[in-house]
Amino acid sequence: MTDSLQMRALMVDSANASFRLASIDRPVPGAGQVLVRITASGVNPLDGKIRAGQAGHARQPLPAVLGMDLAGTVETVGAGVSGWTPGDEVYAMATGIGGAQGSLAEYAVVDARLLARKPSNLSMREAAGLPLVLITAWEGLVDRARVRAGQKVLVHGGAGGVGHVAVQIARAFGAEVFATGSARSREIIESLGATFIDYGKSSVEDYVAEHTGGEGFDIVYDTVGGETLDASFRATRIYHGHVVSCLGWGQHSLAPLSFRGASYSGVFTLLPLLTGVGREHHGEILGEAARLIEAGKLKPIVDSHRFTLESAEAAHELLKSGAAQGRLVIEI
Repeated sequence: MTDSLQMRALMVDSANASFRLASIDRPVPGAGQVLVRITASGVNPLDGKIRAGQAGHARQPLPAVLGMDLAGTVETVGAGVSGWTPGDEVYAMATGIGGAQGSLAEYAVVDARLLARKPSNLSMREAAGLPLVLITAWEGLVDRARVRAGQKVLVHGGAGGVGHVAVQIARAFGAEVFATGSARSREIIESLGATFIDYGKSSVEDYVAEHTGGEGFDIVYDTVGGETLDASFRATRIYHGHVVSCLGWGQHSLAPLSFRGASYSGVFTLLPLLTGVGREHHGEILGEAARLIEAGKLKPIVDSHRFTLESAEAAHELLKSGAAQGRLVIEI
């Protein structure tokens, strides 16, 4: 048992250090904040990069408690908070960035604007695996590209974290969806209702010709980056095509895109947490998505392995290996 003013949390003291289970002060919510009792914490590749000291853009200095995604229950609310009461079940991407304490702890204080009600048909574990990838997919498809019925959408990396959610969002909005992946991801992609494209066997020109009659896709969502983003520029439709990427950090020639008169949008999901601007919209996205989830149109794929604070190291090792079959979640 821990003291009532203390809580258990996993600390990372320096780059590439092992997790250290510690007893630290339980945070107290300030104005506009909510104290959440955390049930589950999602694991993202960015968590691993922060731990390795390779994610300066996240502005999370070590030592720190890691973890951006959470699902849990409202414990108490700070001054000026309305709409939330103790016992409410919530999920959010709200911690572990910009110096904020992460979600690998029993409690965290969260900006109330970032919270949304947990979908009633998801477990805490399932909900904790969604926020970052869900918001990233939504910002690209809905906010930037305005996905709609009648469009053809190509998702690169359709079985990945962002990709498998992007496929489902595009289909929920009425689009016809295609997704690239390796041969081993074919079953997952097809189970989500997308047409599978084996990127190792089909050239851009081949699959554009086969699936769009050579016209190109209305929306291409790149979740891979690098050469895949370059390929996206060649796969989009003339004049009306829109390429979106959540990994457009390299140096790329825009000529193929310009020659099509097409558009490009970048997605940087951390901005509201780093700047404070647009935090309400993150909560709104999770709220809108919850309605799709409760209508049976969106569901996370969660890896079957179970982890706790004591076995979080194994979760990070599985993430690093690339062998995870879905989202990884640590139960608190």
